[in-house]
Amino acid sequence: MIKNRLAPEAKDMHDPAAEHTDAASTAVAQRARPRTDALKGVQKGARARRTRKRRASPTGGLNKSSGGARALKYPRHTLDQVLRTPRAILDQNAGHPCTDAEAARFLSFRLTGVFRSELASAIKYRLLERPEAGKVRVTDLAKKILRPQNPKDELDARREAVLQAPDIGTVYAHYRGENLPDRQFLANALIDKFKIPTDKVDEFVSIFKETLGAAKLLEEHDGQTRVLDVSSEPAGQAASEESIKRLGKTAKIEKGDTCFVMMPFADPIGRYYTTLYAPAIQKAGMVAVRADADIFATGKIMDQVRDAIDKAKVLVAELTGRNPNVLYELGLAHALEKPVVLVSSNEDDVPFDLKHIRVIYYNVMDPFWGEKLITKVAENILSALTNPEEAIFRRRPD
Repeated sequence: MIKNRLAPEAKDMHDPAAEHTDAASTAVAQRARPRTDALKGVQKGARARRTRKRRASPTGGLNKSSGGARALKYPRHTLDQVLRTPRAILDQNAGHPCTDAEAARFLSFRLTGVFRSELASAIKYRLLERPEAGKVRVTDLAKKILRPQNPKDELDARREAVLQAPDIGTVYAHYRGENLPDRQFLANALIDKFKIPTDKVDEFVSIFKETLGAAKLLEEHDGQTRVLDVSSEPAGQAASEESIKRLGKTAKIEKGDTCFVMMPFADPIGRYYTTLYAPAIQKAGMVAVRADADIFATGKIMDQVRDAIDKAKVLVAELTGRNPNVLYELGLAHALEKPVVLVSSNEDDVPFDLKHIRVIYYNVMDPFWGEKLITKVAENILSALTNPEEAIFRRRPD
């Protein structure tokens, strides 16, 4: 009853202070609303600009590593995986440019981040290109793979796609003509030299090996994986010259710096000095020296050889035939902790305890083997100067 009696009175009560507070709150809210609406408009415009920028970028803006510290340059898919998109555009759109959403529909997909990542990979292999923001077009390179006009088209185009792909092409150029190092050494090189994030190394190695395998750029040799050298092909030549220029800028070479060549004097290998090794050393910007007329004078021969090895900035060792003098000089070079570029035409001629080091293998049955070897030796000389840990035997600390 008390409640009933008080209710009508409470209902009719009038509080001027509360009314003033409500009015003030309403006024504040009304004044704040334009600023809030303006802020929302700015935020919406910023999101739209970021979206347009991401869609207009060649990679789709989706290549941040899990840590966000470095944008991943390499394609996140194998070459065979991303070929399905240009194939679908050719089959269902006659190869004409289309939007990203249309490309997804051709494959019965939705336009999600996953599909955008695949588009970005196809662009990195140069299978697709962007004629304008939000659209993709099939490239001539993709057409050579998918619709070859002669027997060589597909393989040549696959190899060019490998060379064009960021990081994949760079790692290929580094190891071409060599065996891939053991798993841990390869991982270390990918992290330290090529800046592949540690948590992405397994993914990169898988994509790298599968893509090179599909382009027939890998061969198995006695349990080792050999990276074939196709530098005589136009795309390979361009990549090799670019690599030499890049390494030449970082290698500290002064006028008169020498490269000592350890090799047999007798033909046929003996003549490689003037036809192959001296030109390769000159290509690297250095002076070639060999232990014959170049250094011999009066005095003990081995003292002069040791002095020439010690003065050389880098050395080249031709291991074909296991020449005893070459192996002795190589031992001196290693004892002096000099960077050495190893070369052989036969894997069996490389001593077991050197097989984990970078070795250039050449095949004299290849019609272009000479020019390939000149370029590769020049490149490895510069690489040995830039990254001496690859080519120097360090003494263990006492």
